[in-house]
Amino acid sequence: MKVISLVPSITETLFDLGLTSAEIIGRTKFCIHPKELVKDIEIIGGTKNLNIEKIKALKPDLIIANKEENVKEQAEELMKDFKVLVTNVETLEDNYYLIKQLGHLFGKEEKAQIINLKTYEAFDILKPVNKLKVAYLIWKDPYMTVGGDTFISTILEELGFENQFKNQKRYPEVQLEDLKKADLIFLSSEPFPFKEKHMAEIQNICVDQKIMIVDGEAFSWYGSHLAKCGEYYRELLEIF
Repeated sequence: MKVISLVPSITETLFDLGLTSAEIIGRTKFCIHPKELVKDIEIIGGTKNLNIEKIKALKPDLIIANKEENVKEQAEELMKDFKVLVTNVETLEDNYYLIKQLGHLFGKEEKAQIINLKTYEAFDILKPVNKLKVAYLIWKDPYMTVGGDTFISTILEELGFENQFKNQKRYPEVQLEDLKKADLIFLSSEPFPFKEKHMAEIQNICVDQKIMIVDGEAFSWYGSHLAKCGEYYRELLEIF
């Protein structure tokens, strides 16, 4: 089966399930894992700006998209000519069923089961005694955070934190003054690449909050990536 993945975390998952570059024939420019395997795969644009004509020329048997990461109109355009699987992952349970579904689809049930077991092990960790309130920033100019209906918020809660903006939806804009009610401010390494200099800027306003840069992939990449984050989660929680 020839597959095109329009989702970075799913591209990684397909390789982890055991598919090869002979089967995965197209990826987005943001599909960067596993580095040594994706480098030779045809790039078909970004997650939001697909090269429809290039995809058509590759003649895939299946295209895998995601409700949040891809543009609905582009997915619908591809559905006219190809089989498109549109995924939607909001919780760890969704993630479990995604991996199980992909395992069944490609005859990789055993590997899917192993990935799911490792994912549960990654979250089988000692949570902070006190539930700390976290403001998780994903963007600057304007500052943007995550609402309670996002996958990132789910991961925060699974790790024992409380999302300060859990009562808001999607990715609301915030002012630095709004973050003063948080105990912690997490600056994600992606999609905006927060650096040490940004920590200093925010600390000037949020003087009482602990601010740190966190691995954005560990909070936003679903699929098999979570199974690899156990050690990172443990090291992160040891700080608190």
